[in-house]
Amino acid sequence: MISFKNDYSEGALPTVLQRLVETNLEKTVGYGEDEYTRAGKEAVKKVLECRDCSVQFLVGGTQTNLLTIAHSLNSYEAVIALETGHIATSEAGAIEATGHKIIEVKNYGDGKIKLDDVKKAFELHKNNFHKIQPKMVYISNPTELGTLYTKAELEALYEYCKGVGLYLYIDGARLAYAIASEKNDIKLTDYKELCDVIYIGGTKCGLLFGEALVVFNENISQGLMYSVKQKGALLAKGRLLGIQFEELMRDNNYFKVGEHGNRMASILKKGVVETGHKILVDSYTNQQFFIFNNKVIEKLKERYLFEICSKLEKETVVRFVTSWSTKEEEVINFIEFLKTL
Repeated sequence: MISFKNDYSEGALPTVLQRLVETNLEKTVGYGEDEYTRAGKEAVKKVLECRDCSVQFLVGGTQTNLLTIAHSLNSYEAVIALETGHIATSEAGAIEATGHKIIEVKNYGDGKIKLDDVKKAFELHKNNFHKIQPKMVYISNPTELGTLYTKAELEALYEYCKGVGLYLYIDGARLAYAIASEKNDIKLTDYKELCDVIYIGGTKCGLLFGEALVVFNENISQGLMYSVKQKGALLAKGRLLGIQFEELMRDNNYFKVGEHGNRMASILKKGVVETGHKILVDSYTNQQFFIFNNKVIEKLKERYLFEICSKLEKETVVRFVTSWSTKEEEVINFIEFLKTL
């Protein structure tokens, strides 16, 4: 079975594994106070060109979202997110379990939150002590549908957030694929001016595990380490994260991951469209959403792994995901097989 189910089925980039093996028997202090963790954080700051930001390595995306939001908000404050956002649909109520409500706004089909909807949600709740108070806006880039925010969209959204006292938090689980996209106009170094906090995903971008939470707003960074420990997110063997991120940022590996994944996805999309099948949304990153006849789906299941998103009467929406390790021959063979159906 060939898997197009996600971008974290594989282990890790060979260079990452090699570095972990090379340092395996070294004895270091724990909890991220070692030289490798410090070097990893410096590597992240260097690619962001941000010396005064704070970097915290965490294990996974849900943990990072839960920790960031719970730490940043008071007990009576909420986060505004798209109804299809990861924190709203795929984290088992993790945010609500911390006591913070998610104020959901509508997805109009492209997976991007709209500024007007953020304004409406804020105005509906602000200064009303009977209602929860919005304090943060959560978005993903790329979105859950593989689409991208433009720099102008983020500038407008962040300008509004700053004006009314909202934090803007960007989930960058697949940020490498956003940066590498042919439709992207935002450099990695731009993000320090476009949000208060972001996480640079490693799990879906070539690491065994790990996310780099980067805080630009000092109000959020204050006391963060206490929240990390309190939420059980402080890894005793912290160097395992530092080593991986230092290697991911070395020799443009992070950017190469995005470029390869996107190139494989582009070949895949082109081939599927040429066979006469429809796409759900025009994605230019490593997530592709196709609409196949149900009979075709059953045949594809015999050879390939992929995610079923929603079932229609005679068709099914599916998600195919490519990664740093996707082989071009696997994509070509899939397209050839699809043609026979």
